[in-house]
Formats: sequence, structure tokens, C-alpha cells
Amino acid sequence: MKQQKTDECKTRQIPPVLDTDPAQGLNARQVEERLRGGCANTPVNPPSKTVGQIIRSNVFTYFNLIFFILAACIIAVGSWRNLTFLGIVLANIAIGIIQELRSKRMLDRLNILSAPKATVIREGETFTVATAETVRDDIAVFAAGNQIYADAVVVSGTCQVNEALITGEADEVPKEPGDTLLSGSFVVSGNCRARLTAVGAESFVSRLTLEAKKAKKPQMSEMMRSLTKLVKWIGFIVIPFGVILAVKEILWLHRDLATGVTSTVAALIGMIPEGLYLLTSLALVASVMRLARRKTLAHDMECIETLARIDTLCVDKTGTITENKMIVEDVVPLCEEQVSEADIRSIMEDYVYAAQDDNDTMAALRRYFTGNSRRSALSILPFTSARKYGGVSFGRGETYLLGAPENLLRGDYDAYAPLIESYAAKGCRVLLLVQYGGQPGEEPLDGEMLPLALLLLSNKIREEAPETFRYFREQGVTVKVISGDNPATVSEVAKRAGIPNAEKYIDARTLRTEIALNRAAEEYTVFGRVTPEQKRKLVRAMKAAGHTVAMTGDGVNDVLALKAADCSVAMASGSEVACQVSHIVLLNSNFASMPDVVQEGRRVINNIERSASLYLVKNIFSFCLAFITLFATLPYPFTPAQLSLVSALTIGFPSFVLAMEPNKSRVEGHFLKNVIFRAFPAAAADLFLMVGVLLFYLAFGLSEAALSTICTAVMGIVGLLMVHRTSKPYNKLRLSMMLVITAAFAVSFFFLKDFFELAVLAWPDILVLVVFALLANPVMNTVASALAAMQKFFDRRKAKKA
Repeated sequence: MKQQKTDECKTRQIPPVLDTDPAQGLNARQVEERLRGGCANTPVNPPSKTVGQIIRSNVFTYFNLIFFILAACIIAVGSWRNLTFLGIVLANIAIGIIQELRSKRMLDRLNILSAPKATVIREGETFTVATAETVRDDIAVFAAGNQIYADAVVVSGTCQVNEALITGEADEVPKEPGDTLLSGSFVVSGNCRARLTAVGAESFVSRLTLEAKKAKKPQMSEMMRSLTKLVKWIGFIVIPFGVILAVKEILWLHRDLATGVTSTVAALIGMIPEGLYLLTSLALVASVMRLARRKTLAHDMECIETLARIDTLCVDKTGTITENKMIVEDVVPLCEEQVSEADIRSIMEDYVYAAQDDNDTMAALRRYFTGNSRRSALSILPFTSARKYGGVSFGRGETYLLGAPENLLRGDYDAYAPLIESYAAKGCRVLLLVQYGGQPGEEPLDGEMLPLALLLLSNKIREEAPETFRYFREQGVTVKVISGDNPATVSEVAKRAGIPNAEKYIDARTLRTEIALNRAAEEYTVFGRVTPEQKRKLVRAMKAAGHTVAMTGDGVNDVLALKAADCSVAMASGSEVACQVSHIVLLNSNFASMPDVVQEGRRVINNIERSASLYLVKNIFSFCLAFITLFATLPYPFTPAQLSLVSALTIGFPSFVLAMEPNKSRVEGHFLKNVIFRAFPAAAADLFLMVGVLLFYLAFGLSEAALSTICTAVMGIVGLLMVHRTSKPYNKLRLSMMLVITAAFAVSFFFLKDFFELAVLAWPDILVLVVFALLANPVMNTVASALAAMQKFFDRRKAKKA
């Protein structure tokens, strides 16, 4: 294999580095040479598993290996009827592969729609291609909102880049011709052309990704972490335990080899949650597919669980509460004796023509100020969310700045505050146009400043926004609005949208310390004049306070906060980088889809929790019974065929039906604790009743065939009672399922005795079965009541300590 790779490297002709002309770019032949030479921007992580990976991940698992070894043992002793468990294992494998392949096809189609695009110059023309189709030496065009997908060198134009996603520093770094652009950073403002210098696995962000993979295991959700831990411990225990059980059955009890092997295999099968991991994976895959049908793309399956657990939702004003399209409501002159309204219009026509900004605000200004430009700009300062203003200079004494009044007026703000805040209180976005006696890029603004006009803009509140926020209020989810706008403006818009406590607002510029910011994160609902870095700090403060935080956003200014949130949701119509860093992308860019997304998360996690309890009944009971029979030197009272019957009808089939049911309840507590709490009453009832049957076996000399038949019947009855408890309240589907599995168990027990190795019971055996069957429900209820009383006791103690 190594020799083959060396030969490939020798035959592959890597083209030399080319100093590409920024105006012409590469030609078709040069692009093809680089594709053949391995210089394409191929991602190091494919967007989804390959077909081979899907098959391998479903077939070659640790527990499948154990099952195949156990099957070989059964075949070796010729007990063919006890191979029924293998049919369930093979069915699980087939279902897992088919479902994952279906999911892959659907998600691959969505990934094509949402795949990041690149603008490149080739043969003097502009083309839009997938980022994976760009090559080294390509001339790429980067504008505000673009993520830099490969390392590059600026060859023309200027821009400001945020490198926080790769360096952690939130400063906006100016980039001019000759400066390096690092992949993984994103453009905040301006636009430039850059020559790609390192692509694919050679790029900075790809090297970081590969190093991080080696150094750090991927993070798992609470549910998957609990399941993995459970499966790991069971896998660790099951082999040595199986050896000891085999010794007990064959050497200590002197049972024949076939009986000893089948009993040991039965005990081990009972301990292994053969379908639990598959059920979880399939439920998550099905959830991702349902979201995909609703035009929602989940980049990470495990984010579905996080979304189901959220108690705090952070939103931006524009694009979430309001529609993206802004309109200019009015222009308010501030010094008509010096500058008339016609002069202001002329200035703004020149300004919007010269400005490089490509955002909703500038789009609204361009639609309003539609006249022809009369002057050429000498210097331009792009608007940024951190600075909150931009500027254009047309010559000496002709420099104009446009942005947030507070940031431009600074110490003189109080003189204009009543007028500005009166418009902000009406829900208007207020921009200030000033004439500045210096250059646009100066910091601080020390030159003379003449306020010329207030520009009033507004967004229409989304029609569905009040209903969406009402849903979150009813579900106990706190909504926080974090915006760069004036806090009074945002507060008024939030009130109209029906967000609770919207009157509690604060200007983020007053939050100068970490302590003040952390306190505000808990006390206030609306945050105005927030910088991108402050957005991230607010999200982190909420997480530090114990909240599970979801963040929605669509702009470059939301990226840092999206990355910091437990679950991030981006609008597909927003910036490219926001979509790339988010866990979930709403392809229809409709915030009203959020309740459906949250409900889907709650549905799948609650149902997995409910169904997982069915598996753990058998696992808890089997471990305990195996220990008891080991130390009491008693025969294990089941065969694999009998356990397969009970497992299929009271665990496998019901768990898959229940896992796909609607369930809108909020997810609370720890997954494993909740599952064990649900499963314990039935597991304890099984154990109590089986020990009782074993004692009857010892006291009255029941045959081993009668013992295993009675135990199978009692375990089946307890399993049916557990499904009954789990299915309440009944609907048509659950009632039908309950009737089907009860009838199937009865038919199997009475008419398929030979297939499941069940004996014909004598009247004394039947009386024993009836007694223990009648005890099943009272024992379960007693254990459940005791557990509930203990839970209340500990809750009261916890409340007193708090």
C-alpha cells in the first residue's frame, strides 16, 4: 500500500506556483492541471459517511462480534432453535444500513443546496463554483460575510477580517495587497481579490482540524455520552462474566455441554442491550430526515438533543423578529439653515454609490437615494458591527460619517438624545449623518463634527413572530434579544412581537466589566448596541449560569455568538459564514420553523428515553439474576429462544413504535438517571418474581423445563405491564400495538411451544404460574411508589439546602 502511494506521488505532476493575474485569473487548462495534480480545495472531512463506512459501522461493532461468537457456540452444540436471537441481530443490522442510506441520500441533496460557494476569476470572467472546486493559484473574490475557505494572499482591494474562530481574538484585522488571509477567518467589511496559496489539507484550518482530531475526542451529547458509557461497561463485564457462568453451568451444576452453553448464552444475551444503540441512532436519523423534509438541515445529529433541552433562546432583531427587508421611513434634517434637505439627498446619493457595504441597511438606503452620483470617493471606511459607523471622503472638508448616533456624537449625544430616543421608542432604527473635519479611518474621532440629519429606517415585524414567541413562552423558554441597534428601538420591536419582559433593556456599552455583563445576562431581556464580542460573552455568561442556550442569527456579527452557543441556528438567506458555523440551518430562512425544530428534538429525545427504559428492564434484571444464580449455584432459567420471544415482543417492537411517536414535553433531568428510574420497578418485579419461582423449584422439585417455561411467562407478563405503563396515555396507535403484542405473546406461548423451547405445564406448575402472574402488577406498583416517595424526599432535601 505504501509503495502504491509512492508511485502515485511520482506519477502525479504538481504544477508550479503561479503569480496569477488578478484581472484574468487561471484559464481552463491551468485549472485542469491543478485538479489532476492534487491542488484542489478538497475538504478534509467529507460532508457525510460513504456507503462503505455506513455498512462497516453497522456490521463491525463490538456487540455484533459477541453475538456472532455466541451464535457459533450455539451452532457448535447443535442447538439450532436457540439461534432465534441471531435473526433479530441481522434484522437490526439491515434496518440500520437501509435507514442510514436513505438519510444519506436525502442529506446529500440538501448539502448540495447549502454547500458553500466561491466566486473566482477565470479567463477574465467571474464564476461561482463550489469551494471544493477551487484550486491553488485561483483568484478568489471575497466580500463581507464570506468565510475564507483556503489560505490566500490579497492581490487587490482591501477588507477587514475577523480571525476569532481560529485565534480566539475578536479584533478586526485590516488586510491590504500582500497580506495573508487565513482559512477559517471571515470578512467583516470591504472586498478584495486574493490568490489561493494553500488549499485542501494544506490550508491552515484543515491542519488545525486534523491536529484537533488527534488531540481531542469529539464531544458527545449527554444522552449519547450516557449510552456510550453504559455500553462500554456492559462490554467490559460481559466476557469474564460469561466464562464464569459457563464454568458454573457445566462444571459446578454438572449440566450437559449443550444445556450449559445455551444457558450461558441466554444469560449474556439478557445482559446486552442489543437494539438500544441502534434504536437511538435510527431515531436520530429519522429525526434528521423529518427536519430535512421541512427544509431544515442539521449539520450535527447530536444537536437535536441539545435543542430539545434549551431553556434560553437568544435572537437578533433583524431577520428574526422583523423581516430582512428594511425601508427608509424619513429623513430628519438637523441644521437646515446650513444644509438643506436637497443637499442631504445629494450627499447620500454620492455616499451610497461610493460605499462598499453590502447589508440590509445599505440596500434600503440605495433604494431610497436613487439619484446619480456626482463625485468620486477618495477614501472609504466600511461599516462594521464593532465600530458601528462607516464613512466616505470626497476631498478636503467633504468627509461624511454614517452610523449609530451614540458612537458618533459621544460626549455631545445628550443634546440630541430626546429627539433620537423619541424615534427609537417608535421602533425606528436611527442613523446619524455627520460632516467630519478629519479622515474616515481616524480613531478616536477628534475632528470637528457637524450633525446633518437623522435617517429613520424600519423593519416590518414578521407576521408569524408573535405566535412563535408565544410558543416559547408556553414552553418555559426564556427569549433574549441581542442586537446592535439602539436598545429602546429593540425593546419597542420586541414588545410588539410579544416577547415577555421586553421593557427590561440595557445599553451594552455600559457593561464595562465581566461582573456587570454576567449580572445583566440574568436580569435583562433586551440588549442594545452590542458588539459581536459582547454577543459571545453574553451567551457564555448564560451558559455559565447553568442555562442551555440556543442562538439564532444570520449576519457576520452573529458568528462568534453562534459558535459559543450550545445549539446554533442560522438562516440560509444570511451570511455564508453564519450557515457554516451553525449546527442547524433553516433553508427557508423562516424563524416560524423554530417551534417545529424544537418539537422534533423533544420528540426524539423523550421517546428514546421512554423506549430505552424497556431495554434496561431486561439488562438490569438479567445482570442481577445471573449474579444470584452464580453465587447460589442455581441454573439460569432461560434459553436464548425464550429470551428472544420476550425481547422481540416486549422490547424490540414496542420500542421502535414508541420512538417514532409525537412527544412535545420538555426534556429534563439526566438521561441515564431518568431511564433507570423508569426501568427499575419492572426490573425489580422481574427479579423478585424469578427468585420466588427459583425457590419453588428448589422446594417442590419443579422440572427445569417447567422452571424455564414459568419464568418466560412471568417475564413476558411483566414486560407487557411495562409496555402498558410506558404507553399511557393511550392513543389508537399505542392501543393497537398493545393488543398486537399481547396477542402475539399468547399465540407464541400456547401454540409455538416447540419453536421457543416451552414445556407443557402440569396443573401444579400452572398454579405456580398463576400465583406469580397475579403478583406482577402489585409488586411493580409497590416498587414504583417507593421510588416516587424517595424522589420526593430527596427533592425536599435539595430544596431546603437551596
